[in-house]
Formats: sequence, C-alpha cells, structure tokens
Amino acid sequence: MATLTHQNSATAEQLVVTDGARKTFITIIVAGVVVLILGLIAAIFHIGEGEHAAATEAAGHLGASAGHGAGASVHHEGSPVWQKRVLVSLWHSNIFFLGVSTIGTVFMAINYVAYAGWSVMIKRIAEALSAWIIPGAVILLVVFLLGRHDIFHWTHEGIMDKGNPNYDAIIAGKSGFLNLPFYLIRTIIYLGIWAYFSWKLRQLSLAEDQLGGTVWFHKSINVSALFLVLYAVTSSMSAWDWVMSVDTHWFSTMFGWYVFASWWVSGIAAIALTAIFLKQAGYLKALTSNHLHDLGKLMFGFSIFWTYVWFSQFMLIWYANLPEEAVYYNQRLGGFEGRYTGIFFFNLIINFVFPFLGLMTRDAKRQMIIMKIVCIAILIGHWSDFYLMFMPGTMKAESGFLIEIGIAAIFLGAFLMLFVRRLASASLVPVHHPFLDESVHHTT
Repeated sequence: MATLTHQNSATAEQLVVTDGARKTFITIIVAGVVVLILGLIAAIFHIGEGEHAAATEAAGHLGASAGHGAGASVHHEGSPVWQKRVLVSLWHSNIFFLGVSTIGTVFMAINYVAYAGWSVMIKRIAEALSAWIIPGAVILLVVFLLGRHDIFHWTHEGIMDKGNPNYDAIIAGKSGFLNLPFYLIRTIIYLGIWAYFSWKLRQLSLAEDQLGGTVWFHKSINVSALFLVLYAVTSSMSAWDWVMSVDTHWFSTMFGWYVFASWWVSGIAAIALTAIFLKQAGYLKALTSNHLHDLGKLMFGFSIFWTYVWFSQFMLIWYANLPEEAVYYNQRLGGFEGRYTGIFFFNLIINFVFPFLGLMTRDAKRQMIIMKIVCIAILIGHWSDFYLMFMPGTMKAESGFLIEIGIAAIFLGAFLMLFVRRLASASLVPVHHPFLDESVHHTT
C-alpha cells in the first residue's frame, strides 16, 4: 500500500517577482515622496492653516515661557515644525513596521511551541516578515540619535539637573531608567534579540528544506521557546521606551500589552493579506478557505483583545480621575482644540467595530474579498493607533497628515521590496516540515 508523502501532498513553489510587482513597489515609494514634498511645502508655508497657524505659534511661545510642566508645549530650539514632523513621522512609521516585522517571528515561534500544524502553509510568509528588522533597527537608532530632542521630552538639556531653568522634578525622578546610555543599551539589546532569533529560525527552516529530517524542527522548538520568553519581556520594555516615554509624565501599567496587541493583530492581518494575494496569483495551491478561516478567527479575537486592553486602560484612568493620568486622554479627547478627537473615535471604529462586524460570521472569514478588506482596514487602523500614541505628546497642536502619510508610503514600498525578496528566496511551501500533511488536509 502506498504511503502518502510530503512531495505528493504539496510540492515546492517558487515565487517569481514580476517587473509589474517591482514597478508597483517603486510607484508606492514615488507617490510617498510626492505626498511628502506636498506636505513639506504646506507645512513650511502654512498653506491651509490660516489663522490657526498664528494661534498655534502663539500658544507654543506661551507654553515655552510657562516651563516644563505636564502638558506644556516646549519646542527644541533650532527645529522648525516641518523638521520635527518629519522626525516624529519617521519614528512613528518605523516603530509600526518594525513591530509588525517582528510579529512574523513571534507567530512562527508560537506555532512551533504549540506543535501547530495548520499554519505550515503560511509559515514562509511569517518568516519573510522579519526582513525589515535589520533596516528598521538601523533607522530607529539613526532617528533617535539625530532627532531625540524633538521626540522625547526627557532628553532635553538640563531637564534632570537641579537648579537648571529646564529642571523637571518628575522626569528627574525617572533618571535611573530614562538616561541616554541605558536607553541605547536597552534598545540595542531588544533589536539584537529580535534580529538574532528571526535569523536563527529562518536558517533552521532553510536547513530543513535542504536536508530533511526532524532534527531541525526540534531545534526550532527549543529556539522558539527561548525567544518567546525574551520577547515577552523586550516587547513590553520596548513599548515603554519607544512609545510611552514620549509622554514622560504619564504612565500606564497596561501599556506594554496595549502596544503588543496593536502589533500582533497588524502582523496577523499582514500574513493573511499576503496569503490571499499569493493565492490569487496562483501560488499556495494547498491553501484553502480553512486556513483563511483560522486567520480570520485570530484577527477577530485579537481585535476584541485590543479593545479590551484599550477599554481597561481608559476606564481605570477615567474612573480614578487623577490629573497626572487623565492628561493623556484629555489631550486626545478635546485637547488642542479637538484636533485628535475625530481620529480618537475613528480608531475605535476601524480597529474594533469594523473587524467585529466584518468577521462575525463563519462565511465572512472564508471569503477572500471580505478578508482582504478587513486586513487592509486593520493595518490602516493600527498605523493610525500609533499616530494617536505619538502625535499629541510630540507635535501637540502642530500635527498633520500629508507628511505622515507620505513617509508611511515610502516605508510601505521599501518594506514590500524586502519582504517579497525574502519570500522569493526560498520555496513558499516548506516541503520537509513534519506537519506539512496536517496543514494540507486542515479542516475547520
């Protein structure tokens, strides 16, 4: 009696990157550059701002003269608004893409330690997501070194020195953690751990493809277990360092979970969207609506989880009504003449209401068109979630969208180039994975 083998159930599939695909990526980058230039022109010449620009400038001078109290608008000397917006936007989009990139490795590691078989068909997509970690790490360090004064209030000159006019007692009390050498050391450790384990799991996966056998699978489980322990710590700490310390006076004990939830559901959406595009292009022949159904359940469930963390954080701060905690939401709900109120509610609608209603039924999770729309909405929604985390604490009332969207498009085009190149460098189907048959015959 014949035995079913991996080669009979699913064969290797090599992605061919067409000239059309490359042109699309370049077009996205060029479009981003054009939008960025338009945004810079509008910001430099105050186009479309009218009387609000003068009012904002006056408010900025008043805030600067009032000192460094909570919520004061303090501008780093020598940095025009447009330059500050560029630096903050680079930080914003890079943190988003870097987090999504690392989630590919997290997803893969979780499936290894859980001995999950269903996800083998999309394993190479998760592997390829990590292609942005090294470039993202370099960009993050460069932007921090060049623009830290425009992004992080705690890096300002003399802010932790008693007797200095810029002295801030609250920030000085955090100097043991928020100081330049320790901050850089931590950041390098986070990025080094994420990059190393992403590389290691990729190498084990490629070795399994070439040499066969289960030894690589068992090594991957051990590596994944260690990575998940380290990621659990570094993901929360990176959220404190890279995101929460923007609002230096404010803190939340749930913030690490909140940022992770945003990264995680965005990463799942990126994997699902890629799987759909590959399937529609004729690849991943063994991918079925059952795989999409499971990805849809993950997006549905973790959109609710993100909302749970969001609401828990908001509700506890609202209920306590302590000024040092409530200032974070006051700035986003009605602060700066209501500048962020619209995006605050848009954030809830696109990240909770839309995925919840869109993916509620079983059939919706199995339809490519619905899944594609929801995936795109989730990615846009959580990019805007990070926008809301960064802009009120950095740009105050001087934020905008043209510069930010232009830079996001440039990042997207560059990310897709590296991501697709990594996808094309190995078979889309890990033909020697011991659970491949289980994935091919997966049903839900």
